[in-house]
Amino acid sequence: MKIIADENLAFTDYFFSEFGTVEQRGGRHLQHQDVKDADALIIRSVTKVDHALIDHSALKFVGSATIGTDHMDLTALQQQGIAWSNAPGCNAQAVAEYVITALLHLRPELLQQDQKFILGIIGLGNVGRRLAQMAKLLGWQVMGHDPYVQLESIDNVSLDELLQRSHAISIHVPLSKTGDHPTYHLLNEETFARIPAQTILINSARGPVIEEAALIADIQKNQRQVVLDVFEHEPVISEQLLDLVSLVTPHIAGYSLEGKARGTQMVYQAFCQHFGFQAHKTFESELPVCTSYFQDLPLQQALQQHLSDIYDIQRDDDALRACLKEGKVDQQAFDRLRKEYPLRREWAAHGGPAA
Repeated sequence: MKIIADENLAFTDYFFSEFGTVEQRGGRHLQHQDVKDADALIIRSVTKVDHALIDHSALKFVGSATIGTDHMDLTALQQQGIAWSNAPGCNAQAVAEYVITALLHLRPELLQQDQKFILGIIGLGNVGRRLAQMAKLLGWQVMGHDPYVQLESIDNVSLDELLQRSHAISIHVPLSKTGDHPTYHLLNEETFARIPAQTILINSARGPVIEEAALIADIQKNQRQVVLDVFEHEPVISEQLLDLVSLVTPHIAGYSLEGKARGTQMVYQAFCQHFGFQAHKTFESELPVCTSYFQDLPLQQALQQHLSDIYDIQRDDDALRACLKEGKVDQQAFDRLRKEYPLRREWAAHGGPAA
């Protein structure tokens, strides 16, 4: 069996080498000739799975170790008789911790805010729910908006109310352009007008959920603090945008070792189910032990003392800004940051809570 795997995935050899040859490739530039004689393809969101890639290939299975599926043409896969899977929720904890870290980096005083601070979460799927739980551990008030999900544990409100009342807004929706509730350009000139200038905005979901031109105009007008891990025209990121945004990272919000390993394991389980193999491996045995920072300390105190030890988010910001070349981020440098990213560990690995 021949298996093509994105070179930036974790533990693909560990999970798949027993079934055949595993060939590592750069995911963004995969072409039909790379997969035409492969039995399985294991990818991330940077690979566009469409007719041009998969038609008249030997593929029997495509697995994406990611939450979303907007990069895969599911109809094309079905027409070719190719099974597919994704990994919903695999990096939910990592993204939730990323959002908390970004907020505390910008506003360290939030560790003492308790119920005075209101976090608005747009999208209450795996990540949104996990973030709500983590925020409540810090004593923050949480309100959420999701037309498809209602949670008893938080205040479910309209989008307008969330935009107007939140002290920080974090986006966790899939990208969609059709249906009753499309998310493409969900935040635009009209919606920005409803958000108070002092409200922090964080997007670690999909770049095109925010209209970039409207975002630039909003920051120029309101000096809003904005955190971006994803960008509308990614990997094309302009110097103008970077100069305006408070904190930027190279699409790595979910890049914890546990999150990436969990994603590969979920694809492995679907792969085994499809081909009739027994799934007997788990990623936990492959994880190294790391320093405990939370032992015998209250959560707020541990974060106050060790947040940058757990995840130095400023380092990621500096690294992305260093990739500027002739007015925009160099695409090869951007991809290299992601490929060579030193995967951080989730709080639980350091003895902390997991929502």
